Parts: sequence; C-alpha cells; structure tokens
Amino acid sequence: MPSFRVLLAFAVLFAPTVAVAQSGDGGRGSYLVNGLMACGSCHTPKGPQGDIAEKAFSGGLTFDEGPFKVTASNITPDPETGIGSWSADDLKRLLRTGVRPNGVPLAPIMPTGFYGLMSEEDLDQAVAYLRSVPAVKNKVPDPVYRAVIPRQVFPGAEKPYTATDIQAPVARGFYLATLAHCMECHTPMGPRGRDFANDLGKGGFELKGPWGISISRNITQSTTKGLGGWTDAEIKRAITKGISKDGSHLAPPMSFASYERASEADLDAIVAWLRTLPARD
Repeated sequence: MPSFRVLLAFAVLFAPTVAVAQSGDGGRGSYLVNGLMACGSCHTPKGPQGDIAEKAFSGGLTFDEGPFKVTASNITPDPETGIGSWSADDLKRLLRTGVRPNGVPLAPIMPTGFYGLMSEEDLDQAVAYLRSVPAVKNKVPDPVYRAVIPRQVFPGAEKPYTATDIQAPVARGFYLATLAHCMECHTPMGPRGRDFANDLGKGGFELKGPWGISISRNITQSTTKGLGGWTDAEIKRAITKGISKDGSHLAPPMSFASYERASEADLDAIVAWLRTLPARD
C-alpha cells in the first residue's frame, strides 16, 4: 500500500442509548448527521464566512492526495447530482461498506471504516434524515483514483452494536466516539495506514485546508502531551468551544459548533471513554 495522508477531522459526542438522544430539529437523525457525524463539515460548501447554509450537504471540500483526488459528494436528494435516485438500502450499504451503488469504492477520506458498529436504528434514522433534507442541484467533479487503497476498519467497528452492547458508560462512549471517527484524525498515519494498536489517540496527524495546516492533538492520558492533566470540564470545553486547557483557541477543522449539541450526560460519557486511553508520548 502506498504511503498517503488522509485529511479529515471531527471528533466526539455520546448518547445514553444506542438510539441517540432526540434533538429539537429533526430527531435522532438530525442529531447524528448535524452533530455526532458532522457530515456537513465536508459535504457542505464553504464561503468566506463558513458554511453556505442554503446549499447544505450539496458537495464540499476537495481532497487531492497521492492516491486520489475527490470532492465531498452531493448527499442531498437531488435525483441528478445527489442521492435522489438511491434507495435507502443503497445509502445504508455505502455507509456500512464504503461502496457506491455502481460498485465503485469510496476514497478512504470517507470514514466508512468507523460506521460498521452503527446500530440498525441509528443507521435508519441518519439515512431517513438525509433523504428528507432539501434537494440542491450541484454537480461535483468526478473522483480520480490513482491507486488502490485497502479499506481499514477501526477495531471494534466490525459489526453493528445493540442496546445490550452499550449498557456501561465507557462502552457507550466508545460507540459514539467511533461514529464520530475521532481516531481518524487523532491517530497518526503511517505507510500502511493508521496503527491503531500502538498509536491510538497519539495525535500528530497533519490536516491541511483553508485554515492552513493543523496538527491533531494527543488525546491519550499522557500527562505531558495528552489529556492526563486536564479536568473533565476542560476536556468538555475543548470539545464544544475549541478552547484549550490554557485558554488558547484550538485551530480548525474540529467541528466545535456541531459538538455543542451534546448534552452534559453525552460529554460525561465520552470523557469517561477518553480516560481509558493508554498514555502515548
């Protein structure tokens, strides 16, 4: 497998049951798509002031890497340029397997390797919400694939979870932090992909974009480089406000505005899971 860097960010949320907590603007599907999964961070076009709201989910950031050049797809229900001609099962299959209805695999910038643990109910809710958003006609460039990249599945995300699987707070935190694909950015990239076994949460991954270059933070329990010396409140403030322990502002592309949707209970649980990450210096 060729060496490459995949540029995606976005981190955490959590909910007290497999069916994520209701939100006030579309139920669980909206909570997942607009909050936890932060889909608009890639799939919504950006202007000088940020997201172009009236074009939400109609295609967004372009990622030009060695193995591929792709633009985040139009995932509105427009039948010509979006997913309007797809069935719900087509969309579920893509999220589970990373393969389009026409059989073409997605570039690994789309974190489908994390979505395998998504409960059937959460998957149904997220898909239903995407199929309900306003259709926007917007043709994005066709993807260019220069090399074959094996799909990497995040350990623990091999099969769907059930309510029984996430009874304990730490297990629930792992479930939703995985849906949020936190470790896609917070684990460094090596020549064969991410070494989740040895470098989980170590940080050091470069994220390039309109913001310049950001380096993902160490979110292990290291007391010198990670979160080991942070309080729970400081971690939650970083997630939802983008403010570090020392009061400085964290750089994009973390989707802080999305994570502000989380309840205190949600944040408490995700922090409980983060506390289990072994220190990596």
